[in-house]
Amino acid sequence: MNHLYRSVFSLLSLAAVSVFAQTLSLPLGSPAASAPAGAQSAVPHGQGAGVHSPLSPFAPLKQRTDVVAWSVLTDVKTVIRNKRIVPVYPAAVTALDQKKIRLQGFMMPLEPGEQQRHFLLASVPLTCSFCTPGGPESMVEVRTVKPVKYSQAAVVVEGKFHVLQADPYGLYYRFTEAAGVK
Repeated sequence: MNHLYRSVFSLLSLAAVSVFAQTLSLPLGSPAASAPAGAQSAVPHGQGAGVHSPLSPFAPLKQRTDVVAWSVLTDVKTVIRNKRIVPVYPAAVTALDQKKIRLQGFMMPLEPGEQQRHFLLASVPLTCSFCTPGGPESMVEVRTVKPVKYSQAAVVVEGKFHVLQADPYGLYYRFTEAAGVK
């Protein structure tokens, strides 16, 4: 009977992989992926603000007027230049570069411990410790002046916002001189 369960599990796993494989983008070297600048590319534009699982134990972000909306930051397109996927930011995003802003989101720690000085702020909470909740347009790297207590609930961060052009880690945004806001 165990053999039957393993066979069924293997078939289901292969079916799941084939479904997900169909949604992947083309390799960067393929002709369809080498579209000229400005042309529509076969490269996906990310996942927008990410997907907040209805099964998540964490409440979605509440609308606030004192923070930049994720819908502004996630309105990014991509093009291929020199075999690299690069973001093309709208004017509303580039206007935020080097400005002090506030953003609400969920902490994704990059260091161990209860106090965090370096973390990612995401538009939706993690539902899996091995998965990112969205694309790079839905996350901001945060470096704080003083440590911020880790929280699984939504937090607000304020700091100097940077719109990144060629980050080696593929990030689109970064906060420096940041602090947690009560």
